[in-house]
Amino acid sequence: MAIINHAEKIINFKIVYYGPGVAGKTANLQYIHRSLPQANKGNMVSLATGDDRTIFFDFLPVSALTVRGFDTRFQLYTVPGQVHYNMTRRLVLRGVDALVFVADSQWERVKDNVESFRNLEENLREYGLTLDDVPYVLQYNKRDLPHVAPIEYLEFLLNRRPRRVPFFEAVAVEGKGVFDTLNTISRMALAQEFGDGKGAA
Repeated sequence: MAIINHAEKIINFKIVYYGPGVAGKTANLQYIHRSLPQANKGNMVSLATGDDRTIFFDFLPVSALTVRGFDTRFQLYTVPGQVHYNMTRRLVLRGVDALVFVADSQWERVKDNVESFRNLEENLREYGLTLDDVPYVLQYNKRDLPHVAPIEYLEFLLNRRPRRVPFFEAVAVEGKGVFDTLNTISRMALAQEFGDGKGAA
């Protein structure tokens, strides 16, 4: 549920990028941060280990549009991909309004993608939620690398639930698919909060 500050006329949406380690979650946020005008972004906080994997989260408040007289801000987070940081993953999910699941397209990471997706479902259940309750999209990242699984196979593994969701092919380090993903999930979060998302300007 979005946090609404009536005094300041601001609505805050929390969007969490989830997925296995080094799939490209942080790369998405880094590209977004580099690309946005200074007036439309806050500071990016990144806590990483020596091997440059996010331990805690990236947080990037992105100012966007006005909806029914309220300024909207999208707060973007990533979760750590490593299994032993599961408690942190769960904490970052608290109060989530929308999700981006970032999958690594390489054949050798297929199992990691499936396990991370199941872990997402398990952690949502801790808050009494399922993926039917939260808007989400899939991003198949690293499409530029050799030995990637076909999109059809990734879709079979990750997107064959009763409710199929939008998916995007991406090369996050180059920005390909990054804003398509962000724009779509932002619109879905607005639609969830306001019914049809109308009133945006």
